Amino acid sequence: MTDTARARKLADRIRVVVAETLQRRIKDPRLGYVTITDTRVTGDLREATVFYTVYGDDEERAASAAALESAKGVLRSEVGRQTGVRFTPSLAFVADALPDNAKTIDDLLAKARAADEEVRKSATDAQYAGEADPYRKPSDDELDDDDLDAPAAADPDTGADSEGGPASA
Repeated sequence: MTDTARARKLADRIRVVVAETLQRRIKDPRLGYVTITDTRVTGDLREATVFYTVYGDDEERAASAAALESAKGVLRSEVGRQTGVRFTPSLAFVADALPDNAKTIDDLLAKARAADEEVRKSATDAQYAGEADPYRKPSDDELDDDDLDAPAAADPDTGADSEGGPASA
């Protein structure tokens, strides 16, 4: 089994080599604004999956995918020349779903903001269903001065409180 750090380093190098080669050497008119987002290499260093995104509509994405497939040999040769590994990994290009996922998340966040705004608007004119303070409090008539005092003090002579029971500590 190969070292995962080595596979990670090779994947990073392949990503850079493919991006630079697409920018400098590949002059296919079908190739749109392609961005290499990630590269993954298998544990045996024989296969590399290159993830990419294309700025544009579905036609431009399809044209860029065809251009990448036709340039696969040139790209693989350049990867082999610049990395210096014994076996040059085969390249597979996969359209990255990151922009689609980001758009979905943005749409969901916009829905949540709209729902929060509706709740905020309805809360500004809202009133309590019952009284403003729902907790029961004794009325002023029920309160005596004795009820507000501290607990009854123990009689120093008998050790009992004023109600006749033993003093509590």
